[in-house]
Amino acid sequence: MTHLSNSQINLYTQCSLKYKFQYVDGFPKPFKPSGLAFGSAVHSTLSWLNKERMNGNSVSLERLYRIFDADWYSQKVENEIRYKEGEEEMKLTVLGKELLGLYLEEPYKKIKGTEIPFAVPIVNPHSGQRLPIDLEGIIDLIEEDGTITEFKTSAQMMDPKDVETYLQLTIYSYAFETLAHKPPKLLRVVNFVKTKKPKMIVLRTKREKADYERLFFLAGRVFQGIRSQVFFPRTGFWCKDCEYGDLCRSWGGN
Repeated sequence: MTHLSNSQINLYTQCSLKYKFQYVDGFPKPFKPSGLAFGSAVHSTLSWLNKERMNGNSVSLERLYRIFDADWYSQKVENEIRYKEGEEEMKLTVLGKELLGLYLEEPYKKIKGTEIPFAVPIVNPHSGQRLPIDLEGIIDLIEEDGTITEFKTSAQMMDPKDVETYLQLTIYSYAFETLAHKPPKLLRVVNFVKTKKPKMIVLRTKREKADYERLFFLAGRVFQGIRSQVFFPRTGFWCKDCEYGDLCRSWGGN
């Protein structure tokens, strides 16, 4: 175990047994849920679009659609995609293009970077205590004024209250402040909502030192649990789309 990430922390706290299957045992996933495949294709297309904008290139809607088609095709080639009841590939393709069209129409500021990797120490901002492991991740978008953006696709609109404690944004903000020695100007979630009439909702927030301290404690407990090999199943709505469902049902405590 060399580092922690947002995905690892979220997965361990959601279901530590799935964490074990994925990160410790390295079991291959027999399929990819359609929601994850769709989100990956949208993220890839947005990354391409923002790189073009950063380089001063204009992008037409038709070209954006072609990039999404390619990204969506790569998801199908690389994975067996499992669709939810009532879902169809064509409908998701159209939905993705509609959501990307909404983003393309919005005014945007100068971009400093997109898909920016980071690796930072995990330090308690008050005591200075440091965990023996780093925090790694990739920031979706940073504007020149220091605004950080996270892109999120979801079936329902994100609750504005949840943005205040959204772990991904806390990690982004902490990493930015650690590396830039100043807080980001603003944190944003651009929420692409996959409703019958697609929506793009922008939610804004900020973080304080207390949020970083809470991150430190959370990461520390997760690290201790993993190092102590504390893994057990936790049932919930997420089980329905779990790639390791069969393994979980046959789990014998080891």
